[in-house]
Amino acid sequence: MAENNPFGFDPDDIDRVVREAGEELRDFKDRIFAFLEQPIAPAGPQPQPQQQPRPETTGDAGDGVWVVYTADADGVARIDQVYPSELDALRSLKGNVDPARSARFLPFGMSVSVLDRPAE
Repeated sequence: MAENNPFGFDPDDIDRVVREAGEELRDFKDRIFAFLEQPIAPAGPQPQPQQQPRPETTGDAGDGVWVVYTADADGVARIDQVYPSELDALRSLKGNVDPARSARFLPFGMSVSVLDRPAE
């Protein structure tokens, strides 16, 4: 034992010191890279663009229904089904092959005539 400990420490102490130093260096490297990856804030106060408040529409609020409608040869729309959600309306059109039949959101209070197609 005297030959392993001539200077007051043994080989296990050296291994422990090197391992701890390696862990501290990795932690320091990670902190440096995290610091360098942070975005640089511009100097001084930046003016914020003023956005005009936009009134909420019935489409934004979800006040309406989804309709599946068919437009005839004259472009007049006739509602086939009414659904509470877009997913339900699209599921009903899953096997649709008729180009005159489609789904749209119709806000409450809106006339069905807005779905009419213009005459060509």
